Amino acid sequence: MRAPPPALRNKGRYLLAALALAGGLWACRRPDAAPPRVSVQAAAPVRPETAVATAAPDPNAPGCLGNAPAALPAPPPPLPLSGRLGLWVAEVDPVTLRPLRAVASNPDEVFPLASTYKQAVLWAVLRQFDAGTLPPTERFAVTRENQSLGNYPYDGTTVKDLTIRMIRNSDNTATDILHRRVGLKAVQAVADDLGLCRTRLILPTKAWWAAQAGLSATFNGKQGWGAATGEEREHLAAAIDADAQKYRSDYLQRKLDGYFEGEPDPVNDLRVHNLSTPYEFATLLAHEYLRPGLSPHALKWQHEVAALGFGRSALREETLHNVAAFYGKGGNGWRILTYTGYFQTKGGRHIVYAFMQHGADQTYTMPNTRRAFAWINAGIDAVLGEQRALPELKAAQP
Repeated sequence: MRAPPPALRNKGRYLLAALALAGGLWACRRPDAAPPRVSVQAAAPVRPETAVATAAPDPNAPGCLGNAPAALPAPPPPLPLSGRLGLWVAEVDPVTLRPLRAVASNPDEVFPLASTYKQAVLWAVLRQFDAGTLPPTERFAVTRENQSLGNYPYDGTTVKDLTIRMIRNSDNTATDILHRRVGLKAVQAVADDLGLCRTRLILPTKAWWAAQAGLSATFNGKQGWGAATGEEREHLAAAIDADAQKYRSDYLQRKLDGYFEGEPDPVNDLRVHNLSTPYEFATLLAHEYLRPGLSPHALKWQHEVAALGFGRSALREETLHNVAAFYGKGGNGWRILTYTGYFQTKGGRHIVYAFMQHGADQTYTMPNTRRAFAWINAGIDAVLGEQRALPELKAAQP
């Protein structure tokens, strides 16, 4: 595999860049008519080299949410996108949180989440704030052990400011500090409590990169990691994270560069990354933003911070005029791109979306953002139908 340019290697491949893209540039054609309602089918072939090679929990086991309900096939991507692709766009009932109308492509396939998983860390932080175990003014120091790749916060940064950096700047060190502070198990519980059996949220960023770079003896010696659940997964995750904290971030970056300059296997992404399916992660967001079980104070914190995530400006102009509230996040990695979010329209409709790309032809995937949102917007149009600007309406509080 051709090595990426030095500029890309030096910046770190897994960092979510700051985006300033105008959503009005990304309008896409609205389908003339909706196809008949059918069960979801894969819209694109899965390349063998990107297929899941490790065992995964059975989504239909007791206590699991199960596969996505029947939905309309998603419109074809208006602009070319390579690799494995997944999309789930749904209008959800704000009371039951069940999909009222949805379009989908490969909604039950597992994809690496990259930085979009940080929305789950925010929810876990707010839960512990409400429990009285995590004051928003608690301060943290950046150390050799907890520094991850990319930029990082100043010493003495508060919990509240770390959540802002995590969502607005996609700061990996801020994320890892918060993830470890609330506990690896607490972040995984965000998914487990909802029965999202194919969703793994337990590893901090530095831990999955250390595993991918070959620096975790625990990971190297445990072939069954992908199928581990419950206490076994918690024990292994803690050990993998302990391995990762032994290394300076600059050394980890060099080792990761060496891995990607060789012959990286896309299957390894599925072994080391936090994971989910488009349907499961969109379900998580519906609960996080519509039924989070938080106090009024925590809800205010959530709304302030989650609104800083990327995605609002990438919506089509007609949609954007009708948005009363928006919360979103994106993530990118080596041939990986994800965008997920929730918004409420001024007319009181609630939309969740999850776009996932894995094994893209492009090593650096951020330039695919316009293409990704062209597809997301086509899905939103298919769900919402013809739109027109409405008067300003205050967003209802979940």
